[in-house]
Amino acid sequence: MIEFLFSSLYENMISGEDDVKNAVLPILKLLSITLFGLILSHPKVQLIPKATFKTLSKLLFVLFLPCLIFIHLGQSVTLDNIIHWWFIPVNVVVSTAIGCILGVLVTLICRPPPQFFRFTIIMTAFGNTGNIPLAVVSSVCHNTDNPFGIDCYSAGVAYASFSQWVSVILVCTLVYHMMEPPMEYYEIVEEEYQISEIEEVPIVTEDLSRPLLVEAEWPGMEDKETEHCKTPFIARLFNNISGISNPTIPDFESPPEEGGSASPKSLRCLAEPRMVRKIRIVAEHTPICHILQPPIFGSLVAIAVGIIPGLKSIVFGSDAALEVITDSLDIMAEAAVPSAMLIIGGMLTEGPEESRLGLRTTIGIIVARLFVLPVIGIGVICLADKWNFLVTGDELYRFVIFLQYTTPSAILIGAIASLRGYAVSEASALLFWQHVFAMFSLALYLIIYFKFFLVYG
Repeated sequence: MIEFLFSSLYENMISGEDDVKNAVLPILKLLSITLFGLILSHPKVQLIPKATFKTLSKLLFVLFLPCLIFIHLGQSVTLDNIIHWWFIPVNVVVSTAIGCILGVLVTLICRPPPQFFRFTIIMTAFGNTGNIPLAVVSSVCHNTDNPFGIDCYSAGVAYASFSQWVSVILVCTLVYHMMEPPMEYYEIVEEEYQISEIEEVPIVTEDLSRPLLVEAEWPGMEDKETEHCKTPFIARLFNNISGISNPTIPDFESPPEEGGSASPKSLRCLAEPRMVRKIRIVAEHTPICHILQPPIFGSLVAIAVGIIPGLKSIVFGSDAALEVITDSLDIMAEAAVPSAMLIIGGMLTEGPEESRLGLRTTIGIIVARLFVLPVIGIGVICLADKWNFLVTGDELYRFVIFLQYTTPSAILIGAIASLRGYAVSEASALLFWQHVFAMFSLALYLIIYFKFFLVYG
């Protein structure tokens, strides 16, 4: 009996050590790569200048990441899998909705400055569902003795890639409009801009002063400025503020000039309802065209190839006609995760900028995003499993869904902030501190997940 107790205790200790190793080692690997990027780009060392990191970011965005997504998602996806994987993109919406609720609670408890009310909600709600989950999955699956089996890497990358299009749609629609400068804030900024415009005219050169944060996840986003991207367009539109002349906002009160003989009654019958017209104008000024970027294009092509059996056999497989091309793409895909972590290291080198958000609100967002939301995520996974929403017996599937609750805020929010000219320094500072503390929160929750919620086969 005593020998049995000692044997059980020893097995539990060994199992506990394995759980800690499986959780901590992947984070340490990623941290090591990030430190390389931090050291190489540090101003005192400056072995690699900022311009090189921006070029690397463009390569990651245009080449490495699309190759990674295409190779692994294309090999794994089938029409049947798309039906079974439905909860992965839905979970992005669920986690964002829960994050919005947490963001509102943070604003009520921490009371940020009024102009950063929506910003606080956004930074709490929208997590990084792209590069960081891909990096964590790649690192966890790197060892042959990983807890998810032989197909861990390919299947994990496919799961993590399958939800990216939802995140990009949310960012290009909901986040874009929520990051609109508040009216009062915009009036102050507009006055300062006019004064600075009179005092000096900047020389336009290659903008190396632009923070790497802006280029880290979506290079070229800031260059896609539109006429009203830095103005409170929606506030003006729906409040009908008088005294503001704007050629692209129609005068809702004036009837059309064509056909002056038309009676007022016929105008009322044929005219588009005012609210419908306003919503249409907002939709026209939504940068939905920015969604089809290289990583999303890679996902769509991978899905198209994966669900067509005849086409899939031509592209993938040892006897495939395009084996040479896919092998070449696979080689380039291997550079995606190291490049992403090096870029994050370069981003952290710039340090946090000055923020008017306040220490209490900054701490509140970090705690809610990195420590409270993962607990809720575990509850969501358990509830979804109970309702048979998840793929039966697929622990890697559950793990990737869990990762969507554990990541820091999306780096892409920093690019949107720069594009809209709103809370740029606050986004930079908050993303810096979130990524610093995410190293500890990720390790903590991976240990908890592997110890208590992972069912080994």
